[in-house]
Amino acid sequence: MAREVRLGLVGSGFVAGVHLQALREVRGVRVTRVASRDPEHGAAFAQAHGIPAWDRDWRSLVQAQDVDAVLVLVPNDLHANVAMEAIAARKHVLVEKPMALTLEEADAMIAAARAAGVWLGYGEQLCFAPKYERLRELAAEGAFGRVYHLRQAEKHSGPHSPWFWDVRRSGGGALMDMGCHAFGWFRWVLGARYRPVEVLCRCDRHMHRERTEGEDHALALVTFADASGELVTAQAEESWAKPGGMDDRAEIHGTGGVGYADLLQGSSNLVYSEAGYGYSVEKAGSTRGWSFALPEEVHQQGYPHELQDFVSAIAEDRPPRQTGEDGRAVLELLLGAYRSAGRGAVERLPLEAVANVPYPAALWRPTT
Repeated sequence: MAREVRLGLVGSGFVAGVHLQALREVRGVRVTRVASRDPEHGAAFAQAHGIPAWDRDWRSLVQAQDVDAVLVLVPNDLHANVAMEAIAARKHVLVEKPMALTLEEADAMIAAARAAGVWLGYGEQLCFAPKYERLRELAAEGAFGRVYHLRQAEKHSGPHSPWFWDVRRSGGGALMDMGCHAFGWFRWVLGARYRPVEVLCRCDRHMHRERTEGEDHALALVTFADASGELVTAQAEESWAKPGGMDDRAEIHGTGGVGYADLLQGSSNLVYSEAGYGYSVEKAGSTRGWSFALPEEVHQQGYPHELQDFVSAIAEDRPPRQTGEDGRAVLELLLGAYRSAGRGAVERLPLEAVANVPYPAALWRPTT
């Protein structure tokens, strides 16, 4: 029987709670530690979730002998530093999306993991979400004929955690937050046969001009091509400017059919409540009145499947399904999209040098 993988969580915020909920479904794993800079919150978080130990300094966690692998669940600007320290301690690492803020950081993480002989995973749960995965399987079976267009849209009224509004920490707005999901899913559906050759993007601010310098609505069109020149277009629509809760939908269009996946509302219960009720992941501004109450939301979004793959990869000594290289490729698409939005023109891929760019949204500047 394979040994149990001992996980350490760096971060005790909202997304850490999501991952702990998902880990209830994962076999062969035990959470041994959590690190939080807030002593009261870290201790309370550990106690609430039955985690034996907590650390105020994440550097102590990555050096701990009872940790085999580290989940990096901190704000985006800290991803590279935490991952590099964990890799240096020869721990396997799963980094929550996005991979990093710069390609230089991503390249350093990938090189360090290779040199240390550890697995570096990229946290893109949409490549594991059951409905999305079934859609991809149908496309691979030829159910839709030759695929020529993909679409993915994720829209809500804004993120849970306040650091997202600071582009220097998050790297950007809605595109950075959720466009990585779309770009990662496009690559997963199309596979190694296709590579991105250009991207056209527009970023705007509608609802949150006073809260962030980042975009709260973005449209991106990526063109993929195979070796023969056959093209597939892929459209991403990402928004923090949509009231009323979360939309998360995908489409695959082909010459012989079409497939649609509604990740949230299609699996939910229609509920009316005058008082309102609690919710976990759903980005609902309020649950008073009519709303969609989704059972097993974390499961529907693919988090347990993503974590099971990472844990199994460690136990089986194989690469995880989504690797550091996948995370870097998604980051390059994000940078290309922001540069396109900034220039108001199509951006060719792969990118020319983008050195000395502190975060992706720095390539785009809002006009209002």
